[in-house]
Amino acid sequence: MARESESGLPIEPVYGPDALEGWDPAEKLGEPGKYPFTRGVYPSMYTGRPWTMRQYAGFGTATESNARYKQLIANGTMGLSVAFDLPTQMGHDSDAAIASGEVGKVGVAIDSIDDMRVLFGGIPLDKVSTSMTINAPAALLLLMYQLVGEEQGVPADKLTGTIQNDVLKEYIARGTYIFPPKPSLRLIADIFKYCKTEIPKWNTISISGYHMAEAGASPAQEIAFTLADGIEYVRTAVAAGMDVDDFAPRLSFFFVSRTTILEEVAKFRAARRIWAKVMRDEFGAKNPKSLMLRFHTQTAGVQLTAQQPEVNLVRVAVQGLAAVLGGTQSLHTNSFDEAIALPTDKSARLALRTQQVLAYETDVTATVDPFAGSYVVEKMTDDVEAAALELMAKVEDMGGAVNAIERGFQKNEIERSAYRIALETDSGERVVVGVNRFQLETEEPYEPLRVDPAIEAQQADRLAKLRAERDQAAVDAALVELKKAAEGTDNVLYPMKDALRARATVGEVCDALREVWGTYVPTNAF
Repeated sequence: MARESESGLPIEPVYGPDALEGWDPAEKLGEPGKYPFTRGVYPSMYTGRPWTMRQYAGFGTATESNARYKQLIANGTMGLSVAFDLPTQMGHDSDAAIASGEVGKVGVAIDSIDDMRVLFGGIPLDKVSTSMTINAPAALLLLMYQLVGEEQGVPADKLTGTIQNDVLKEYIARGTYIFPPKPSLRLIADIFKYCKTEIPKWNTISISGYHMAEAGASPAQEIAFTLADGIEYVRTAVAAGMDVDDFAPRLSFFFVSRTTILEEVAKFRAARRIWAKVMRDEFGAKNPKSLMLRFHTQTAGVQLTAQQPEVNLVRVAVQGLAAVLGGTQSLHTNSFDEAIALPTDKSARLALRTQQVLAYETDVTATVDPFAGSYVVEKMTDDVEAAALELMAKVEDMGGAVNAIERGFQKNEIERSAYRIALETDSGERVVVGVNRFQLETEEPYEPLRVDPAIEAQQADRLAKLRAERDQAAVDAALVELKKAAEGTDNVLYPMKDALRARATVGEVCDALREVWGTYVPTNAF
């Protein structure tokens, strides 16, 4: 009897040659590092060197997070990945009334260039690659990073890393938006233009399916809605006068990796193939790098459990293996205590060690694309691709990703998928070890990491000191220039950088833009 995949597609008990009848290897596979990139974006993949091992970290104050980053680097992390607290993500200062109770809780609090300077103190920015999970205020955090680099004497063309900068998925699945879609897309186009000239090695956007998956999206939905968002960003940049090959090589993506290894491998392969075809056929991209879907992967936090948390070590290892077999360019492995609290030093180290075991103690790095030609994986790749293309066609029929978002289409589809998963878990049809099967009568006590609530007052004191010390006239003048640019067509990043250099705060800069662009109010069309 056939089982169903996470996307609701049939998985047969046995696959043979008939599963690929009429299947053309040249069209479907190609060679590693060549169109359609099904087998990976680089010819050698991990046989030359492994993927970039990132660990997502950040909590409390910049000082505490800086100490954690230095520990991760000492433990062998090859790239940093910064988590910001909710006030920072929403463009509010730590002393704003709306920030009360959230300062430093799910990431580090960054209110100004002063905090960013502390966050990366003693970390040479020309030696590390930094990914910043920030969306609506992404331009601000990128510019503060550039300013800190300048203070270290690091030229901007030596800075490498990624800003997530994917605001469309915020309207779909996450909610940390600030401005309405149109000015948000204008800001993203300004970032593309700015980085082409000023920070050429920076990845300007990480188009994210991860958060959709965490909200309940199936693998097919995850890549369909993510790639549809990517198409919207490319159209926005082209409409702003940019040549596709000037910015497309710096686009990157961000996906989840679940415990269902076969479908996850198929998903990654299908996503690469779809994107290559879209970039070649719709946008006429000529540079092979414009056709490459390069992506970061994070293991599936939503699949981790507070019950018997040590079992999460097994889940994360399986999820990490799926990402590697699927050809990810960088990977973050969640800590086993993810479902309980922020990771402790020990759990963060174990998460990194999981990647190191995969890279150095297994043979998955010995050959490129080990699943190529597998009857089941190739058939599942075709099936996931077909399901994703069907969803993408529905988005196109509505006029593209933004119009579909405004109609609530993606959100509604994801919620249906999440409801199905919840019903299957509640009924026991979907087994979750330790939750609905193989439970313990009593759970062993676990002491989580806790964020000191005094951080909120400390950040407020830092802000009061900053406002007393800085040249307020210079800040005011810079914010006036920022609003003028936002009202017109000039690139807003240049006056924004001047304001941040003058020590304007994140909240003040975002408030200046709110005055011009307004804020997004979601509608429930369905």
